[in-house]
Amino acid sequence: MGFGIILPLLPYIAEKYQANPFQIGMLTASYSFFQLVASPIIGRLSDRYGRKKILIISQFGSAVGYLLLGIAGNLPLLFISRIVDGITGGNISIAQAYIADVTDKKNRAKGMGMIGAAFGLGFIFGQALGGEIFFRFGKDTPFIFAALIRFLLAGYIWKKSKTLV
Repeated sequence: MGFGIILPLLPYIAEKYQANPFQIGMLTASYSFFQLVASPIIGRLSDRYGRKKILIISQFGSAVGYLLLGIAGNLPLLFISRIVDGITGGNISIAQAYIADVTDKKNRAKGMGMIGAAFGLGFIFGQALGGEIFFRFGKDTPFIFAALIRFLLAGYIWKKSKTLV
């Protein structure tokens, strides 16, 4: 949901710091590029150190990225925020690995489908929340809300996921 919340707002925030169209495109792409690079690494780390630890770290990293985005006062800090979030945001692969770990073959497709559905719903409702609702309360509010969601999710994973090592 956090990605959906901030995605429609990035061009407006970047323009605030006189970003040209190429820079806005690079700002948007920087998250995905660093997620692409980091996802296999994060996946290997979760194999080695446990899904729970790496999921929590990735949630905190994304929260920090969202907070940086909310307090950014210049274009370079916007890029740093997207890079931090991209590096730690590659946790979909960890969630999929967890589902594969805890489901039998018969229920695995259902579990993977639920991840896909959650991602899709978060992307749909995130854009409505960020662009239409939270932005009305201030330009930083969507980013702070996205960070709060990530912090809460990290706490939930830490507290409730006893099966994750």
